Amino acid sequence: MASTTAFRLATGTAAIFLVIAGLLIGLVFWQTNRVLTDQVITTLTAEAGSLRAEAQSENSNALIEAVTARSRPEGPGLYYLADPAGKKLAGNLSRSPPEILAGQPGGVFRYRPAVTQTSRDRLGVAMSIPMPRGERLIIGRDIEDQRAFADGVKRLFILSFCLLTLAGLATALLISRLVLKRIEAINVASRQIMAGDFSRRVPLEGSGDELDGLAQNLNAMLDRIEQLMAGLREVSENIAHDLKTPLNRLRNRVEASLRDGSGEPTYRDALERTIEEADELIKTFNALLLIARLEAGPLDKSVEAVDCGALVRDVAELYAPVAEEAGLALDIEAGSGPVIKANRQLIGQAVANLIDNAIKYAPAGSGSPSLARISVQVASTPDTLEISVADHGPGIAAQNRERALKRFVRLDESRTQPGTGLGLSLVAAVARLHGGRVSLEDNQPGLRVRLELPLRAATPAATWRPLETPQNAASSAQAKS
Repeated sequence: MASTTAFRLATGTAAIFLVIAGLLIGLVFWQTNRVLTDQVITTLTAEAGSLRAEAQSENSNALIEAVTARSRPEGPGLYYLADPAGKKLAGNLSRSPPEILAGQPGGVFRYRPAVTQTSRDRLGVAMSIPMPRGERLIIGRDIEDQRAFADGVKRLFILSFCLLTLAGLATALLISRLVLKRIEAINVASRQIMAGDFSRRVPLEGSGDELDGLAQNLNAMLDRIEQLMAGLREVSENIAHDLKTPLNRLRNRVEASLRDGSGEPTYRDALERTIEEADELIKTFNALLLIARLEAGPLDKSVEAVDCGALVRDVAELYAPVAEEAGLALDIEAGSGPVIKANRQLIGQAVANLIDNAIKYAPAGSGSPSLARISVQVASTPDTLEISVADHGPGIAAQNRERALKRFVRLDESRTQPGTGLGLSLVAAVARLHGGRVSLEDNQPGLRVRLELPLRAATPAATWRPLETPQNAASSAQAKS
């Protein structure tokens, strides 16, 4: 555990806290000691001035009387007055402290109180004061209580620092254990997933902290991976099923032409039909490759400010002759705006796929002009842009709508129409790439497809390169029921 990042971070934080706490306690101790020292020095200086004034009076015994009056055995004041010959005249000190030399400002010394000769030595601080008549006066203060207080503060500081150190280590162990417990849960889930259990997910604590956020993102990533793997399996199966038939038909046609032997017209017809079949296969693989690129990563420098209303109107007008030829009318409700950050070609291709689908399945020539119409609309809310394409065809049953957005899915109703089942898949991929979604609804009768895109700017992360121009993509993207 000591080698884990969590433990190192916790111990590092505790060490920084201890250093700061030590500096603060040391500062308090130093400041307290300085205040006490300044207080003693101020008191001694003031008292020295008062006694010097007594010595300058006309009464020669005034200084002796003043020192005697202040020399209380039980008081904190320390005094020693000697004549020029060194004989003691007054004071409660039994002798002149050898540590206090004449001519020096003062110092610390030890003395034994005169009250009880058996008591231990005490600590004092004093200064030597020269007098006008040659006497030597030593004024001091007992600082044993201050020293005891300072020693107590020092012991408290050491004890507190030791306790803080132990508390910091204990906290580091506790935090690292809690963090490692949750990280180990993520590791256990990861190992089970790597072992093949793709339904396994990282457990959440429910605290909403950073690790829960990480677990949620990992679970969302695993959901996406599981969806992609399921889609890959489905695509592989659909490719094997849906592409096998056109390839067999292609081979049989060529083989039949070789056996016919009717000459050049037969060969030419077979080659032309073979080229048509090959073009359809190429379009299918191009659509697959485009969907794969769209699902591989989000947009990058290909985004630009797109007037969606104008773009949808241009694409719809491009398909108006095709709809008219099929006996249908396009109702276009798209003015200018709104403007979003998007890939112009992809949005145009998605709209083209939706209109192409509607043209294929709208009931043209049904005798009801109201049903032989396709509605293309652009609307917006404060947060969402909505592009909808509605027809009055057979529609899609509610239980099949989610399935219809997958690749190579063709419902029984659409088997008679040309296509590969990739059109709506491409639209759904474009919507996901832009942070939107596609929904299929009942148009009563018919189908309404809604392409919803967020109006906020997309966050680009990877470069997308188009396979085809919008016009070619519109004609090559295949319809889906």
